[in-house]
Amino acid sequence: MILRVATFAELDTRTLYALLRLRTDVFVVEQHCAYPELDGRDLEPGTRHVWLESEEPDRDAAEPYAYLRVLREPDGTARIGRVCTAEKARSSGLQARLMSTALDLIGDQTPCVLDAQTQLVGFYEGFGFVASGPGFVEDGIEHIPMRRP
Repeated sequence: MILRVATFAELDTRTLYALLRLRTDVFVVEQHCAYPELDGRDLEPGTRHVWLESEEPDRDAAEPYAYLRVLREPDGTARIGRVCTAEKARSSGLQARLMSTALDLIGDQTPCVLDAQTQLVGFYEGFGFVASGPGFVEDGIEHIPMRRP
């Protein structure tokens, strides 16, 4: 797997399409969440797209297997979101690798938040996140807000 990090401006059309397709396959199709996947935040200059893709001799044949994005909130807090892995690549450690990369990009001096699906709270606790508020339901899925000081 090849690790990639890019701003929106650095994404070529084929890569952008593949990343959006992965996100849509996981969140909209698999999890049955009809929500505005294209929320405008991908375009923000501070957003970093982080993904792992197959290693292919022909770059156009590469396929993303895991993805997340790092946003910068108005108060300077970093927000990790859209964390997803292709079904065929789950339980292979790809998300742990992406989380480590995201946290390296953010650094230790910047607080970081995310909204964890409840079944993944333990995963995020392993990276130093703690619950920071009451649970809530979004698109029919229970979430817990989490913060990493």
